[in-house]
Amino acid sequence: MNFSLFFVHSTCVSIAFAILFPNIASAATPPKPQNTSSSVQVPDYLNPSPNPLQFPTKPQEVKIQGTVPISLAQALELARRNNRDLQIAILQLERSRSALRESQAALFPSVGINSSVTNSGNGFINNSSQGSTSFNGSVQLNYDLYTSGNRQATIQAAEEQLRVDELNVENQSLTIRLNTTTQYYNLQQADEQVRINRSAVANAQASLRDTQAREQAGVGTRFDVLQAQVNLANAQQLLTNAISQQQIARRQLATLLSLSQSVDISAADPVQIAGLWPQTVEQSIVQAFQNRPELQQQLAQRNISEQQRRQALSLLGPQISLAANYNLLDRYDDGVSITDGYSVGLQGNLSLFDGGVARARAAQSRANIAIAETQFGSQRDLIRFDVEQYYSQLQSNLNNVQTSSVALNQAREALNLARLRFQAGVGTQTEVIDAENDLTRAEGNRVTAILDYNRALANLQRSVTSRGSR
Repeated sequence: MNFSLFFVHSTCVSIAFAILFPNIASAATPPKPQNTSSSVQVPDYLNPSPNPLQFPTKPQEVKIQGTVPISLAQALELARRNNRDLQIAILQLERSRSALRESQAALFPSVGINSSVTNSGNGFINNSSQGSTSFNGSVQLNYDLYTSGNRQATIQAAEEQLRVDELNVENQSLTIRLNTTTQYYNLQQADEQVRINRSAVANAQASLRDTQAREQAGVGTRFDVLQAQVNLANAQQLLTNAISQQQIARRQLATLLSLSQSVDISAADPVQIAGLWPQTVEQSIVQAFQNRPELQQQLAQRNISEQQRRQALSLLGPQISLAANYNLLDRYDDGVSITDGYSVGLQGNLSLFDGGVARARAAQSRANIAIAETQFGSQRDLIRFDVEQYYSQLQSNLNNVQTSSVALNQAREALNLARLRFQAGVGTQTEVIDAENDLTRAEGNRVTAILDYNRALANLQRSVTSRGSR
């Protein structure tokens, strides 16, 4: 059903925008988050090319020119600057801001201007009358006065989508921070494994020299020499594998940080406990519920579905719009002054029957609301499990650090005693080799316990996500 009412006059009319649209000025785009400068200094040559489409075409462009040691703080700063997943999330946030501004444009009227200059005559064959030139111009204004809630629901849905993308940027930042921290600990562990295996090679070489000297002195056997040679070969093989894993760990971190193609990095920080967790598991769970962006995203998704339900039902309500037009007409050299006119009208639409489309769309949105609520519950349970899991790992790894430190000291003392017994002729080469292997294993266990503790701490910090500390 359509109904319209028009008033036509031959005089100019002025429209009072302040009366028709008193609330337009109150529609404002949410402010962008402020960028905070970091105090961490990072060499510029570590940053990649600013052109994302550039790729090397010559072997020398990808040849590693040097290895630069960086700290964990520098790695986190590089990830914040260069990580492409975070850059994509920021671009998606900018896109949502533009979409919100697009939806807010419905609060304003649309105004357009049309004009034309026309010369007309009888043609070229019969030119009995002189041609004439005329100007015609018009200004049109359209505004939706009442949309049964569709306009406001569209704006609120865009605001919620902006909120979702803001939380996505936060979530990506936290994930990238966790991944960078984990990869840095992996690089530390690879570096330590190289150091430990080099020490094991040095110990095996020392044992081989001792057995060879004893064999030459006539107090040793060829069997002892062969045992020492096999032990040295095994240690060298483990060292080769450790160096390979070190190179892989370096490139993994470099890829995550999107570094320059011609540089490599190593871990500058020593392996040590990253800190202690001051809260109980119950306090950590409650804080995680309050701070995790994933829960807020599910709530925002629920609100989006609610606004989409309102949009669908609004199509069943009346739609009233305002249309205004002002015209100017002037024919040159006809002795008649400029003529003008205007028209102002209201137009209304009401859908009496749409085959159930609007209600079906509303039902889909209600289902999406229920899905978002269910996903909120699942995410809440997963967050609790994450906190409890990493809290338990944190406690067990802290105990392992203490145990492995004691075991390392005992392994060093056992190796010294085994060598003294072997040199005194009361011990065997097998005892020395076993003691060397025990020392290598104890050193590796201690490094693993410390870095596993640090990984659990990083995961727990990510699970709790304290906004106030960032």
